[in-house]
Formats: sequence, structure tokens, C-alpha cells
Amino acid sequence: MDVRLVYKDLAASDKILGPRLGYLPLLVTVVKPHFNDTLPPGVDSVWFEYKGLPLKWYIPTGVLFDLLCAEPERPWNLTVHFRGHPGEVLSPCGGEDPVKWSFINSLKEAAYIINGNCKNVMNMSQTDQSELWQSLAKGNLEGYTRVSSRLKLGPFGEDSVVRMSTGRIPVRLYLRILGEDADDLDDVATADSWDSISYVNQPVEIHNEEGMFKNNLVIANLLFLFQDFRDYVCHCTIAFSCFNTIVHR
Repeated sequence: MDVRLVYKDLAASDKILGPRLGYLPLLVTVVKPHFNDTLPPGVDSVWFEYKGLPLKWYIPTGVLFDLLCAEPERPWNLTVHFRGHPGEVLSPCGGEDPVKWSFINSLKEAAYIINGNCKNVMNMSQTDQSELWQSLAKGNLEGYTRVSSRLKLGPFGEDSVVRMSTGRIPVRLYLRILGEDADDLDDVATADSWDSISYVNQPVEIHNEEGMFKNNLVIANLLFLFQDFRDYVCHCTIAFSCFNTIVHR
């Protein structure tokens, strides 16, 4: 992504890489050193913006990208602000800890949907919790998979095969209404407000008599969620809250 800082008549930019499964506030330690000489005086209150829309810090980066870029934009052009936090639109972040606990709370919610309780998340050791979070923050899939597998948030096995005859997958479905005139993605207007974007939390039931089937069949079942929205939604993003996997349609 191409991150720009604009302050009065000054402008600076820097290209960085950010994991899709991560969160924008986690990039501040990477971004800030490039802009130290340009920063205005005062106390930092960092937030990111895309084409005038302040970006919600607790939504994974990949979900934001899919949701707001009807046509993939590479690099993704963002503006970072260190002052003037839009409190009427965004809740304050205040560093890495709020992002971490927002993720942990989502993980507890996912565990409850899958297992009927969240004891496995609540009973995580400090070491595992730290390793899980650092793996997510750094985009380390191997480390993340190693720790998350101990939580037994099935139904997926290590070979990406579902090994349960029945189960529930926790899904957070983000919906963006593009309008009736958007016949082509080139015609899609820039999102200038979060009023056109909403989300639903919907557990998806999976069933299989043989107790084994591939992920693509699970995804096919998930697409039935769109039936109630197909008359007025042209573009949306599915985010699996427990597996941090993103499917774009």
C-alpha cells in the first residue's frame, strides 16, 4: 500500500506491505519513522483515511480493502493522519492494546458459537496469547496456525478438510450497498460514508453424513447467506471471524 501524509502544504508518502489479516493501527510503528520530519507538533492520534472516508481500525485490513475497492487498487492509496481524530465517526484507538483486545473478544465470540463456550480462549496461557497476537500482527501464518490449533476451534483439520459431521462456522458478513446504477464496477462511486455499509453476525450450519468434505463446499453453503440480500446488494465481503479467512464476491 502507498501511505501518504498531508499536512498544510507539505506532503510525503511511503510504500509498505501490510498483511490482509492484520489491522491498520499495527502499521503505525512502520509508517511513523518515515514521516517524523514532517509531523506537526502535538500529541499523536493516528487514523487512516481512504478517499475521504476514515477507516475503522477494528476491521481487518483485507476486509477494508475488499469492501472499499470495487476494483482492486494496487498499491492501495491511503492517507495517514497524526492529528485531528474524527471522533464523531471513529472511536479512539490509542495504540496496539485496543486492537488486540478487540481481536480477542471476537475470538471469544467465535469460540462460543463453535463450542457453546469460550473456555478454551479464556484459559489460554499468557505465552500462547502473546504468540497468537504477535503472529497475527506480523502476518506469520505458520505461528498463528500452530497456536490457534490448540484452541480446537474446529471443524477444520490441519489438511484443510472438515472433520465434523455437523458444526457451526461463525461468520461476520459485511455488506456495502452500491446503488441501482452500478451496472459495472467501473461505475461504482467512492464510499464517502459508513451509512452505506453494515454487517451481520450469522453462524452457518454445516452438515455432512460422511463427516468429511472440502472447504469449497463449506463456502458454497455460506453463499446462501446472500439470498436475502441479492435484490439490493451488489458487492459484499464475507469475513470468517474465527479463521480470519476472507472470501470476496
